[in-house]
Amino acid sequence: MKYYSLNHNAAKVSFKEAVIKGLASDKGLYFPETITPLPPAFFDNIENVSNEEIAFHAIQQFVGDEIPAAILKEIIDETLCFDFPLVEVEKGIYALELFHGPTMAFKDVGARFMSRCLAYFNKDKKDSKNTVLVATSGDTGGAVASGFLGVAGVEVVILYPSGKVSEIQEKQLTTLGQNIKALEVDGVFDDCQDMVKKAFLDPDLKQQNLTSANSINVARWLPQMFYFFFAYKTLKKQNKELVFSCPSGNFGNICAGIIAKKMGLPIEHFVASTNVNDTVPRFLENGIYDPKPSKATISNAMDVGNPSNFIRIQEMYQNDLEQFKKDFSSYTFTDEETKIAMKTIFETDGYIAEPHGAVGYLGLKKEMKNYSNAIGIFLETAHPIKFLDVVEPILNVKLPIPTQIESVINKEKVSTKISTYEDLKAFLKS
Repeated sequence: MKYYSLNHNAAKVSFKEAVIKGLASDKGLYFPETITPLPPAFFDNIENVSNEEIAFHAIQQFVGDEIPAAILKEIIDETLCFDFPLVEVEKGIYALELFHGPTMAFKDVGARFMSRCLAYFNKDKKDSKNTVLVATSGDTGGAVASGFLGVAGVEVVILYPSGKVSEIQEKQLTTLGQNIKALEVDGVFDDCQDMVKKAFLDPDLKQQNLTSANSINVARWLPQMFYFFFAYKTLKKQNKELVFSCPSGNFGNICAGIIAKKMGLPIEHFVASTNVNDTVPRFLENGIYDPKPSKATISNAMDVGNPSNFIRIQEMYQNDLEQFKKDFSSYTFTDEETKIAMKTIFETDGYIAEPHGAVGYLGLKKEMKNYSNAIGIFLETAHPIKFLDVVEPILNVKLPIPTQIESVINKEKVSTKISTYEDLKAFLKS
């Protein structure tokens, strides 16, 4: 499998090179040269196949022969060390819970998969190391920190916007030590992401062997397709159309879901549910892609004004907006609407949804008006405990602290404050 840059001005690379480089030399995101549908027999028998085997068949074509099949299966086994339950919160509406991993966020899957791929690629490098540089609006940082903790030959530097992540999210990325370093940026998530992209293309930093663990990296992004396969496996017996709603920030999850659909997974429709950072909903209305600075909301992991992965989605539809709209809708919701949804779900169904899941629920309910006999699934991307300062007062509940969170909550935060790209550059060179 070869990968090409979506800016179309850089050489094609292997999976290994795409993982290590993260971003192409022309600033473009890497995209697989081909997407080959899986055989119909795979879907006919999917309910009798383990999650690990499903994931192997889904990802194998994108890895190619860069990692031997036996090693790839080991990587998948270590990645999928937790469950992905579907919880019916009301008739025909399910929450797909992606928060049962080590850091209680969906990004555990991509971070664990990528860290193990990079460890395999580094196995023969005795004297050199890679620096994983990642920007986070919330959960990415903790998942990457956990996934890469102690991985030989890899240093991790995480940029996060000061005061704009929850306390638990901050603890998860600032307390682990070892090969994990946290940079607290005076700005918003888009500032962090812009610094990361600039660093990749800075010739002065070539010796740092930079790569990214954001969803711009193919090894972080592609495994996110797994959950869609797992949900279909569970719901197949109901023999109904499936509509998926993804709380969308950088659009990695929904982009991976569309890859799964292109591979033959029977998904009828996708909904990209956003908070007031509404670049994509506006694009679908007027056909103009006009990113704006991100705004802070209670669903902070979605506070992204210029979502990186949307260009990958456009590529899959050859930039044909009308074709795109057949498979894809996008809606925007305010914090007040999100709070009302959280209360409604809890009071009606007894289900505790955190703000991102509530946005996903709102988008799903809006789209399901167009589907009288479908099943709706919204992604619950993080455990409510990660947003207890929002969830507890809105729902008037006291959340128990899970063991994964207890392990970091009382540790001391260690971070370095920076304001400019020059600050980041100096840190990386020090």
